[in-house]
Amino acid sequence: MEPMSPWRGPVWFPLNYLLAEALERYHHFYGDALRVECPTGSGRLMNLAQVAQELYRRLAGLFVPDADGRRPCQGPDPRFRDDPHWRDLVTFAEFFCGDSGRGIGARYQGWTMLAIRCFEDLARSRSK
Repeated sequence: MEPMSPWRGPVWFPLNYLLAEALERYHHFYGDALRVECPTGSGRLMNLAQVAQELYRRLAGLFVPDADGRRPCQGPDPRFRDDPHWRDLVTFAEFFCGDSGRGIGARYQGWTMLAIRCFEDLARSRSK
C-alpha cells in the first residue's frame, strides 16, 4: 500500500458525490453569478454547476482506462491491464488513494457504484 500524503488523504466516493450534488443545488439558487476558483490556484473561475461537473469528471475518471489500458482504481496490478479475463473487471473500492486513485479498503462497496451516476450526470450535461 502506497503511503498517503498528508494533504491528499483517502477519497471517499459517497461524500464527494454528495458534495457535487450539493453544488448543483446551490447553483440552482445562486445561478451563474457565484463563481469560484477551480481548481484552487488555477485562476480559472467556474460557476457551481461547472465545479460539480468537474468533480463528477474526476470521480468517473477513477474507472476509465488511460491510453495504456490502466484504470486508476485498479492500481498497478498488470492483470487488470493485460489479462483478457481481468481487463474488464471493475471493482468498487471502499475508498481511493488521493494521489494515484488506486482503490483501497474493502471491494464491491455498493455506495461506490454511485460512479454510474457520475457517468450519467456527465452524459446528461454533454447532451445539453
